[in-house]
Amino acid sequence: MKHLVILLLCALSLTLNGQVRSAAVSPDDNLNATAWSQTSIEHNLILIQTYKTAENQLIAALNDPHWNALTPDERTQTNAPRKPAVILDVDETVLDNSPFQSDLIKRHGQFNEADWGAWCRKAQAQALPGALNFVALASRLGIDVFYISNRAKDLDQATIQNLKNQGFPISGTEQFLGLGTVVPGCESVGTEKGCRRISVGRTHRVLMQFGDQLGDFMDVLNNTVSARNAQVQPYLNWIGQRWFVLPNPMYGSWESALINNNWAASIEQRREQKIDALRDN
Repeated sequence: MKHLVILLLCALSLTLNGQVRSAAVSPDDNLNATAWSQTSIEHNLILIQTYKTAENQLIAALNDPHWNALTPDERTQTNAPRKPAVILDVDETVLDNSPFQSDLIKRHGQFNEADWGAWCRKAQAQALPGALNFVALASRLGIDVFYISNRAKDLDQATIQNLKNQGFPISGTEQFLGLGTVVPGCESVGTEKGCRRISVGRTHRVLMQFGDQLGDFMDVLNNTVSARNAQVQPYLNWIGQRWFVLPNPMYGSWESALINNNWAASIEQRREQKIDALRDN
């Protein structure tokens, strides 16, 4: 009888930080991903490992005039000497936005642009492990650092300030290419970053690229699981040499690919599609 009473009490409510919450609240699909990103030493070690690998190859890349981390279709054909550069994504590549995800989980919220904008304007995101050491080395070697982000145009200044607050080398908007960047002679497709990479390549030889999404390295116009796998195949030898991929299980185009890029679907519908995508062998 005692055990039955305990089970009934647990079924009625859950207590967390002194607040009583209904057990009927649906589980949050992002809980494990965010908890891992924030608390696991493995997460930090992967980032440190990735950036250290890049550091160890940076001088070789700098000294090889044929080394270029842009795909052939994004390179500018010129024999003129160009300064060396590296390109880094911002969110979950150099800045940690997991506190934003944590807040959504705790208040049972869903992503929306207003809350995201408010978080970005705080300029409080912390530097991810390994990132500062890498960009500091690149700067000492005379390599220009560019940040290409899909944050909205009105968040440019807050993001630049956040990067400065964390010690990243950035003098102004010429190093930060946000979503509102216009590249003459190049037409952007949605939020794809190809034109902005091309813009950097017009004046620089890009030695390395860093990101947490496939779209940080190439334009992904057919965002399905099979198409993404096929598109990256020719560049597998570049991974860990020219392209450095950071882990992000919290969100991304990989998730969109599982739900047919349909964010209008209900949470339940999206969850079913994710379950259908799981493999048993």
